[in-house]
This record gives sequence, structure tokens and C-alpha cells, in this order.
Amino acid sequence: GLPPVPTAAPAPATAPAAAAAPAAQDPVVTRVLEVVAAQTGYPPEMLDLDLDLEADLGIDTVKQAETFAAIREEYGIPRDDNLSLRDYPTLASVVGFVHERATGLPSPDGASAGASSPAPAGAGPELLVGDDEASAAIPRRLAVSVLRPDLADCVPTGITLDASSRVIVALDQGGDGAALVERLRDTGVDVLVIDDAPPADDLLTRIDEWRGDGPVTGLYWLPALDVEDAVTDLDLAAWREALRVRVKLFYRTLRHLYEPLGAPGSFVVAATRLGGRHGYDDEGAVAPMGGAVVGATKTFKRERPDALVKAVDLAAGVDPAAVAELLVAETERDPGAIEVGHRDGRRFVVVLAEQPMPEEPTGMELGPDSVFVVTGAAGSIVSAIIADLARASSGVFHLLDLAPTPDPDDPDLAAFAADRDELKRTIFERLKESGERATPALVERELAGIERRHAALASVQAVEAAGGTAHYHSVNLLDGEAMAAVTDQIRELSGRVDVLLHAGGLEISRLLPDKDPAEFDLVFDVKADGWFNLLAGLGDLDIGAAVVFSSIAGRFGNGGQADYAAANDLLCKWTSSFRSTRPDTIGLAVDWTAWGDIGMATRGSIPTMMRAAGIDMLPAAAGIPIVRRELVGDRHARELLVGQRLGVLVEEWHPSGGLDVDADGPIAPRVGPEHTVVLTGVTGDLLVDGLVATATLDPTTEGFLDDHRIDGTPVLPGVMGVEAFAEIARLAQPDLVVTSVDDIDFLAPVKFFRDEPRELKVTARFVPDGDDVVATCALVGERMLANQDEPQVTVHFTATVRLSPEPNDDASREVGERPDQVVAADDIYRIYFHGPAYQVLHEAWADDDGGAVGLMADELPPNHSAPAATVTDPRLVELCFQTAGVWEIAATGSMALPTHIDSVVLRRSGADAPGPVRAIVSPRGDGSYDAAVIDGEGRVLVELAGYRTIALPGELDAEVLNPLRDGMDGGD
Repeated sequence: GLPPVPTAAPAPATAPAAAAAPAAQDPVVTRVLEVVAAQTGYPPEMLDLDLDLEADLGIDTVKQAETFAAIREEYGIPRDDNLSLRDYPTLASVVGFVHERATGLPSPDGASAGASSPAPAGAGPELLVGDDEASAAIPRRLAVSVLRPDLADCVPTGITLDASSRVIVALDQGGDGAALVERLRDTGVDVLVIDDAPPADDLLTRIDEWRGDGPVTGLYWLPALDVEDAVTDLDLAAWREALRVRVKLFYRTLRHLYEPLGAPGSFVVAATRLGGRHGYDDEGAVAPMGGAVVGATKTFKRERPDALVKAVDLAAGVDPAAVAELLVAETERDPGAIEVGHRDGRRFVVVLAEQPMPEEPTGMELGPDSVFVVTGAAGSIVSAIIADLARASSGVFHLLDLAPTPDPDDPDLAAFAADRDELKRTIFERLKESGERATPALVERELAGIERRHAALASVQAVEAAGGTAHYHSVNLLDGEAMAAVTDQIRELSGRVDVLLHAGGLEISRLLPDKDPAEFDLVFDVKADGWFNLLAGLGDLDIGAAVVFSSIAGRFGNGGQADYAAANDLLCKWTSSFRSTRPDTIGLAVDWTAWGDIGMATRGSIPTMMRAAGIDMLPAAAGIPIVRRELVGDRHARELLVGQRLGVLVEEWHPSGGLDVDADGPIAPRVGPEHTVVLTGVTGDLLVDGLVATATLDPTTEGFLDDHRIDGTPVLPGVMGVEAFAEIARLAQPDLVVTSVDDIDFLAPVKFFRDEPRELKVTARFVPDGDDVVATCALVGERMLANQDEPQVTVHFTATVRLSPEPNDDASREVGERPDQVVAADDIYRIYFHGPAYQVLHEAWADDDGGAVGLMADELPPNHSAPAATVTDPRLVELCFQTAGVWEIAATGSMALPTHIDSVVLRRSGADAPGPVRAIVSPRGDGSYDAAVIDGEGRVLVELAGYRTIALPGELDAEVLNPLRDGMDGGD
């Protein structure tokens, strides 16, 4: 995948004329050519003064700005914020710029301080190998759908649909659009209805005629609500027409209305029928062509951030009137969500979630019988991945690319591998000798073809070197007949496909106003039509796994890449649809960030732009093994983003993420001392972390801190971390009941040094599980350490919280009689560090089953300062901890701290439970414990499963240890 591109439009090929070039002997000419040569990597003798910076030299807008900065620094020319790069399109005009602005000419000798070194020539792909350790260090992020707060909890967008609104509605064929038009007209909106799919020019003419009566304020694009036919029921012409109607007319409309629809107060809302969760569920995408619409929509938002832009996904079977209401509601509320869905009365958004690779591989076995079909096989990155797969399998590879079948005796391929820069000079001279005007752009074009042939040869040689078999097919992915012939050969030669890797594609970055329709079609069709031709040609042939190459542009949208993003997201949604249409085929989409060390993204200004955007480039050694590792490691991965820091791509579109967190908003009454014990505020619903709440805690006022000190320093009890997770879960889902907190990990203690207050962050992401909702939570702390520029960020605790429509059923337990031999509180708290509020044990004893019973103390001091009641009864859970701890001390002679709990199940509140309240702890034999807290009537209040501890170093003194051993009868 290619990286983000600048949001400034590229300079047009025809710019205003500037000052004429001075004489060739002018020292300014010499110096300017040297600076430009340093920026482009071309020697000065290959640079003519009349060459266009973009068209002939391939210098994009960002690199032009860098070049001008270097020249200004060279000649001491002040910065001019009103300068337009479009006024200086050629080298001659740049020289004229120096003569116009510089003083004290001629120019100085020596290298320009502002010039950068030319990019080094990239090594051939055969020289790059993957590094599994480096690959495993890359965050493994999967795209998932999570719950979004209800629209009632979100801020208004500022858009009101009334008599002042003039809106275009492009209809679907199922009646949803008609219901929306009726709904809009009921409120006085002036609606232009597009109820057909005319040629693009006719559509734009119709729009312009309607705009003659007033400005357009919004667009609803609904054709992707229609479910398309299966690939087996389509021919190539029908496929192209379906995509023309859904996405290409959409692109033409956005391009034509780029200014009015991108202005503040305007909106674009596209609707899809992917299933209500954008295909990120077990059923997969219902109508996957909608993915192309989503990709284009997200890109429009990147280019026009001031407008409200949304891709709203809906489930099948929703009443048209309900669809109309949802679309209007999404237009009027929540400016923080772009990719939003509705299903079963809930809202969803798509986010990235880090998930480790399964400990035991669940994917494919690769071997000599494995059959691979790879498109784009002559790309340098793809060639390196093919080599990695070949080394792992020694399999059979069908390599498809537009590049001609490589000739190992081609001298240009040897020259490319030996010295890329010298080959440039050879091509330049060759063009001059042919009588053709030799420009760097033409040299690059020739060089690109050689590079692809070189990569194709490397792919073939890598397969053969690994003991595999390579079949190279030179074919245009857009040619349906030629692709059918190739897939027939694959059928005949191999009879099946174990791995289909669709990596073919190209990218041309231009903002929508500058993106010509023919260019859009080319970029989009190579990926989209190529995919159709593969699937249609392979037909019912068994396909073990289908891997498609997408990009961060497909996941997030990207300025200048509407076509590329649309095609990539189409592929993502199509592999998603395999969960229903081809359930035996693993479908995986890989969203690549820009690669370093190899590929086109290493050239020009792209690395500079990536750094400015806070986005890391992917080390090639880490990227090469990704496909293999995913195929072998996890058959359940669906859409994987491969990258490190994502910078601007994960920044919020609204300060609070779209959630209404004002003091008089809908969320405020659910958080604060009257309603929550730990949480003190809520900051928003964020794209990265989910719902984020704050907990500002003060050891001087909170009993659970003042009476929970280790070596004099207050430490947040693990049980209060569990409480924080339950509170944030209930905050987001007030109509549900917290029934359990599961998979709890106490990763690092939260300490309050010098008794100073700390603000902690509690995060939660929510997913449905049947009628339940499960929240994945984390408690995070930040501390600014001495001599550090950035705060230290620590994830202290993690867990999941289950919320259900109804509380857990009642349960009961019996406990044996209290024996005469017990451990008294005085002896317990000679060892334990707890103060009065956390001296929850009155006494403890061994039971007949090899475990322990702890009797809860009466009349404990307050746990917390807030008047609110707790959700999880933390001191009941603490009772289990300490009872297990007494048993463990007696058995091992050492003290331990909590590290993990499989589950805390909440059954009844302990607030008014009749006494005596007791904890029954049962060792499992594997170092963990189960526990239950029961009241005086034998009813279970809380249950723990899989409680684990980590021992503190050293053994306890016999003086304090022996009373516990005696009281527990040795702990046996």
C-alpha cells in the first residue's frame, strides 16, 4: 500500500509563464541545476531548463516546496507566504525566480545547505529477506466493529434539514431512497431525485440545471443499498456496470460538487448494505460492492474535513421508513463517526484492535504441494513476499503480471542490479540517440519497466531456488478473455488453488478536482476488474485462502487516493463476504502502510510526508514475512493493518469523539460522586481507545488508598480497578446489568507517590454477544518522569466486563462449622499491610476440603468518599483475596499479590446481606484458586474463578508466620 499524499493539489501541467531563462553560462543556472539534481537524483547534464517540474521531472508538490526552500536558503531569499508554486512550473522559471528575488548575485560556490542527498538506489528484491522476529514486533491490529454510543448521547452536527436545505438523493431500487425523499420533503427540503443511472455527463448536467435555482447543501448516495448478484451470475460487463452505478457515478458527483459539498455546513451521506457492521462480523459483508463506496467516502472526508461525511451501513430487511429516519438522524448528530453502522437497534463503528497471534497455529500448512496464484508478481515488494513463501513451501507458483516474461539474459536487468544510476544515464543516452526528447520522466518510465522485469525474474528465480515450480503468465488483469485463458491453464496444470494472492494494482495520487475520470477508472479497475476476472475464471475451483493487498488508504481513506481507497475497500469487503459465500475459503485483507527499503514509497518526498504525518514506514524485513505468518498462524484473521505509528490517521474528527460530554449533556448524570465511586469524568468516545473516562483519586480522602499502602506508599487495590471497569461499562450501557468481570490482569501497580493525587484513564470498547454486551477495558496511567520530554504511559490493569439484560440467577453454598482452631485478625494484619478500611478479615480457618474460609469483619470504616454505591462490592472480592492469601502464606511461607482472575461473577449485592458473611476459597492444584462469598443464609454474593497470585521475594519471619500456620493447621 502507498502512503498518504499531500492535501495540496498538484501543480497543473499548464501553469502561467514566468521569467525567461537567463543565458546558459549564468552561474545561477549551474547552481539551480545542482540543487534540483540533489533533490531528484538526476545529474545536472540530464536536466534541461524547459523541463516541467512535475510532468517531466516527476517532482510532486511537496518536493517542489522542498526544492524552493533549498534554493531560498542558498540565496538568502525571504519566505513569501503568497508565493504559488503553480507560477514556476519549469526549471527556467525557477531560475527566473532567483533572479527576481535574490540580491548580491552571482551565487556562492559550494553545496547548497538546503539540498538533500539523492535517495540511494534500492537493492533488488532478491537481496531482501524477511525477519520473523522483526515481523512479530510489529503491532498486530485487526479491524473490528464495536458499539458506538446512541445518537442521543452524541453532539449535534450543526446540520438541520429544513426548508433552507437543498439536497440530492441518488436512489436505490429497494424503496429506501423513496422513503427518504418523502421524509425530507415533509420537512420542506428541496430534493433533486436521481432515480436512474445515466451517463456521468448527463448526470452532471442534470445536477447543474437544478443548482441554477440555488446552492446544493447535501448529498445522499444510496445505490449501494442494493444487493448485487453473485460473481457466478455476472459477466465482466455486468460487473463493471454495477460498480459504475455504485461508485464511479459517486466519484464523478463528488468531483463535480467538490467545493459546495466540502464546505462547512454541507454533508455527504452514503449508505451501504454490508450488514449493519460493515462486514466485520461472523456473517461477513452482504453486498460487498458497497466497500468501494465506503472507501471513496472516507477519502472525501480526508480531502474535505470541514464537511459532515459518513458511510452509513445497514442490515438487510430494515423497513424503508426506519432507514430514512436513521439517515436523517445520522445527518443531524455525531460528527465524530465516519464509518458507522446500524443493526438490531445498535450503532457500530470500525476500529483497530491489537490481537496477538494465537499461541498454537490455526492456519494452513504450506508445502511442496501448495499451489499459489499471485497477481502483481513483478512488483518489488510482491517479489520479496513470493520469495518468502517459496522458501517456506517449495510450492507451485502461478505468477501473473503485465510485465513480459523476463529474459535472464536481458542486459538491462543485469545493469539494473549492478548500478541503477548508471542505467539511468544509459537510458538517457539511448533516448537521445533515438531522436526522442530525453527527459527524466521518460527515463523513469523506461526504468520502471526494467524494474518490473527485474522483479519478475527475481520472483521466478526465488521460486526455483527454493525447489518450487514457477509458471509465469504475462497478462493484463483488465482483459477478461486473456485472464480466462490463464485461469484455464491454472485449472489444467494444478486443479486447485491453495493461496490466491491478489496484489496487482497501481496508484496515482491526485485530489478529486485533478483526478481525471480515465485515471480513476484505470487505478480502480486494475484491482476491481482483476479481482472479478480471477474469481470468474477460477469459478468453483477450491481456494484455500484468498489474500488481497489493501492499504491504509483503504482503511482510513486518503487525500488524493479516492480510486485506490475505493478499490482496496472493495477487496476488503469481498473477502469478508466469503464467510457466507465461500465459508471454506480463508479471506484475509492486508492494509499495508508505506514500505521502507523497497518499493515506490521510498522515493521522492513520500518519506518526508510520512514523517510529517507521524506515520512510520514499514521496514521491509518486518513486512516480508507477514503474509506467510498470517496464513500459517491464524485462519480467523480477517482484515489486518500492518504498520507502526499511524499519526494523523487515528486522530479524532471531533474533540470529544462526537460524544456529548458537557456538564448539562446526557452523559453527565451517569458519572460523578452520586453515581460512580472511581470514575470522576468522561472525555469522549475515541477512535483509538473507545469510551474514555477519568478517575482522579486522592489518597488523603479515599479509604481504599489511605488504608492500602505498601512500604508507606498508597497503591490502588486491584479490586478497585475491577470496580472502575464495571463503572465504565455501566456508564455506556445503563439499561444493562453488570453480571461478571472476566480475564482480569493486574499488570503493574498504581502507586501514589508522596500521597499526591493522580488522574488515571479508564477505557472501554463494547461489542455485542447475543443479548449481552462485552466491554474490553484498560486502566492506564501517565507520569512525567524527570528529564523526560514525553510522559511514561503504563497499562496497569485490563479486563472484560459482561453486561446482560437480567442479573445472574441466585445460587447457594454450604459452609462447614467454624473450628476451634482459627487465625485471628491481629495475627493476619501483623503480616498484611492493610489499614482499617481494608482489614476485611475477622478470622480465617482451614476447611475440610483442603481450602480456607474467611469471616468478614463487621463495621469497617468507609471504603470511599463518594456517596455512590459500588457495582462490584470490592471488599467482598478483597475478602477472597485475603482468605486465599492466608492459606497461601501458611502453605508456602511467603506472601503474594494478585496477578490474574479468570472471572468475577456478581450474583447479589452485599450491601444489606445478613451475616455472617464468609469467603470460601478452594485451591485448584495448579496454583490458582476458586472462591465464593456467601451471606448468613447461604446465598452466593460473589464468585471468583481462576484467581492467581505472584509471590513476593523472601520468606516471612517465623514469629509472624507461625500463628498463621498454627491457625490453619499447617495449611494442608
